[in-house]
Amino acid sequence: MRRLRLLSTCIAMSLALNACAQSQAPAQPATSAEPARSMPTQAGTLQVRPIASGLEHPWAVALLPGGDFLVTERPGRLRRIAANGTVSPPITGVPTVFAEGQGGLLDVVLDPDFASNKRIWLSFAEPGDGDTAGTAVATATLGDAALTDVGVIYRQLPKLEGGNHFGSRIAFDGKGHVFISQGERNERAMAQDLEVLQGKLVRLNVDGTQPADNPFASGVGVRKAIWSYGHRNMQGLAVDPRTGTLWESEHGPRGGDELNLPRAGKNYGWPVITHGINYSGLKIPEAEGKAKAGMEQPHHVWEKSPGLSGMAFFVGRPRHPWNNSLLLGALADRNLIRLTLDGDKVVSEERLLGDLGKRIRDVRVSADGKVYVLTDEDDGQLLELVPPAAP
Repeated sequence: MRRLRLLSTCIAMSLALNACAQSQAPAQPATSAEPARSMPTQAGTLQVRPIASGLEHPWAVALLPGGDFLVTERPGRLRRIAANGTVSPPITGVPTVFAEGQGGLLDVVLDPDFASNKRIWLSFAEPGDGDTAGTAVATATLGDAALTDVGVIYRQLPKLEGGNHFGSRIAFDGKGHVFISQGERNERAMAQDLEVLQGKLVRLNVDGTQPADNPFASGVGVRKAIWSYGHRNMQGLAVDPRTGTLWESEHGPRGGDELNLPRAGKNYGWPVITHGINYSGLKIPEAEGKAKAGMEQPHHVWEKSPGLSGMAFFVGRPRHPWNNSLLLGALADRNLIRLTLDGDKVVSEERLLGDLGKRIRDVRVSADGKVYVLTDEDDGQLLELVPPAAP
């Protein structure tokens, strides 16, 4: 009798633990049941259509040929979302990620030759010894349900403890190079130290080798992959299709979010110069002001931080009311920022999607002029935006 009671107790405990585990597991994302919405903008009506919901802190979206999407979730999952909103189970083969704080699975982009090689690029927080981690980038071949030929092509060194400021975005210049943005891991002084990779924009050949014409390629005691330095936490990176110029956005502290056009070997100042202050309201300890000789000024700056993340150009549509725009996600201000450009000059700013009240983590523009954004929430969404039509 005693054995029966013990067996009954064990079964009850097992069922309870299993139920608890199931309740804590994330729900399978699904096609969004929310209806499309119309929102007024300066140029006309914007249509907003939810495609999928239930994503756990989605971080990046890549647009696949044929209309499907690849979406990363920060805890370490990569999913394929069909054009009709059907969400796949997690794709296997993703590298192990450090999913703590701001770390996890981050950017996903298609290789320039994706049509022939099915290669994708992933940036992520890579765990190291103990509780250390650092930004890393891997490439892989995309299959229907799994990644193969997975290999890490870049590692931020040294790895550090803590869960902040990993970046990270990936962009190609069309000349055989890849740029990788990252953060200074909340170790401010490292952004000025050329012997480490924290706080640096990195440039590699697409095969992972070091370009011979990098600005510090022949230096001694410096990291030869560095393109520019003095950056804080870069979460936006895109090449202007009109000119081939690389644009980069980064978080300031409390104030001082920046938009830069990073040039080879230039120092963008953090933390010696900044338009921001510490989150405590006090001055950044190392800051010497907003400007200093030998350090670059931001191309555009926000004195109050919108929390920039993700960027995409909307160009090449001469009669479209949004032509020559730069779109940027805003996390803290919970909207999508549209900057109107005259060449490289920012001439106006419009805030969109504010009525949603969602953190906008990523934004991409399709070949047919639609815009896709991710909301960074426990119940994150993939949204399709149809901009105002030309008159």
